[in-house]
Amino acid sequence: MMSTVSQPATRREWLGLAVLMLPTVLLALDMTVLHLAAPHLSADLQPTSAELLWILDIYGFMIAGFLVTMGTLGDRIGRRRLLLTGATAFGIASAMAAFATSAEMLIATRALLGIAGATLMPSTLSLLRNMFQVERERTLAITVWMTGFIVGSAIGPLVGGALLEFFWWGSVFLLGVPVMVLLLICGPLLLPEFRDEEAGAQDWTSALLSVAMVLAVIYGLKDMARNGISAMPLITIAAGLLIGVIFVRRQRRLTDPMFDLALFANRTFSTSVAAMLLTILALSGAWLMVFQYLQGVLDLSPLESGLVMLPPAVLQTAASLLVPRLASRLPHWKLVSAGLVMASIGLLLMLPVQNPSHIPLLIAGMTIMGIGVMPMMILGTDMVVSAAPARKAGAASATSETATELGMALGIAVIGSIGAALYRSHMLTAMPRGLSDTLALAAGDTLGGAIGAAAQLPDDIAQPLMAAAKAGFNLALHANAAIGAVILALTAVGVVVMLRRTPNDDNDSAQQAAPAVVISPDQE
Repeated sequence: MMSTVSQPATRREWLGLAVLMLPTVLLALDMTVLHLAAPHLSADLQPTSAELLWILDIYGFMIAGFLVTMGTLGDRIGRRRLLLTGATAFGIASAMAAFATSAEMLIATRALLGIAGATLMPSTLSLLRNMFQVERERTLAITVWMTGFIVGSAIGPLVGGALLEFFWWGSVFLLGVPVMVLLLICGPLLLPEFRDEEAGAQDWTSALLSVAMVLAVIYGLKDMARNGISAMPLITIAAGLLIGVIFVRRQRRLTDPMFDLALFANRTFSTSVAAMLLTILALSGAWLMVFQYLQGVLDLSPLESGLVMLPPAVLQTAASLLVPRLASRLPHWKLVSAGLVMASIGLLLMLPVQNPSHIPLLIAGMTIMGIGVMPMMILGTDMVVSAAPARKAGAASATSETATELGMALGIAVIGSIGAALYRSHMLTAMPRGLSDTLALAAGDTLGGAIGAAAQLPDDIAQPLMAAAKAGFNLALHANAAIGAVILALTAVGVVVMLRRTPNDDNDSAQQAAPAVVISPDQE
């Protein structure tokens, strides 16, 4: 049945929203608990350093690489079908990862988890786009959906720490099994099916190019962030960009492209995607260092670190629920730009933090930053999926998610590398004498290396080494926070310039031009 009239959501849609929150909570939680489990699985599986890096990274690589392919596939075969298929694969892969008996098996199962995870996010977001047709209701639905990430990130360290206290490292992966079983039970009952009946068959050549393009770029960026600028990551990034050119040219030639590049002709769509990428880029340099900072510099335990980060998460969740009400009174560009300025101020509040007595200031900065970015993440996501025609919701959702993944990789590679360079430079002059070449190299490379080196040294050398490392990490965190604050402020200006004069009703006409086909369970 086709309809161009926006119908208010019924109780079924709101119950369906609760179902769609399940994957977001799980994916956010899954990203945080593995780092807690890394020491335990290392002791059990004894991976090499290269294998441990692949265990940690392969999941994110696969998600980023397959997002666009899975988003466009959902438009063709049905978004609910793709979601349930991905949930089945994710549950099976989670169980396999939990009982992995070798590093190679864990890498393979983590890769499968990433591919399955790439089906979940664009499917849930595109389903929201179709289920909630009224703009005010859709904004609220995306707000609730987004809080799943906050909740998952907040409880991840607490849940992971509790599981590792009583069970083996594989228990953190088993969290995915009951969640996916619940999704498979409730999904067919509460989620309607949507797909684009005008779309042709999936172009697998374009899909292969898309996967290769994103994987090459993100791999090169992460390698450069970890090992510095060298020929290999630059060649890899260049190869990814070249594949991207080939992908774009192919989409322009095809009468039925896998990815409709015309989406980027919409100013709201393209500006929102760029702003989300820059926002994540700005945050990733400092945000990813905070847990290391709490444990390595302020000497808190993992559980204490999780408790410190809990108040910002709770306040951020509460504040996010005000975004829909504010969005009904203010233009989106005003709310987004004001929030980005607020987030910039939150990062600047982290600059004076030096020791445990400054933890309240760190909490305040993280809270203000978290609250400030919520309008961008909620309304930016809303503008991306709303600017695209309903039948292209999967492709639009995948583009939004890919922008955040690329933003994270760029932030780690660019801003993170600046912080790492400042740390190394400081350690070259501040490191105490008397260390072996091996320990000096490890301590001068990372804070973790300094902690490991200090554990092997007598107190008269270990204490000044740790003092130097903490001062160097302070310097790196403050530099990353300052750079992030500048990027957020410039992004706020860009949002004002690009979206201030955008007519609000342009998107509505585009959305109604080609609605998705809604398939009720009895029609199937």
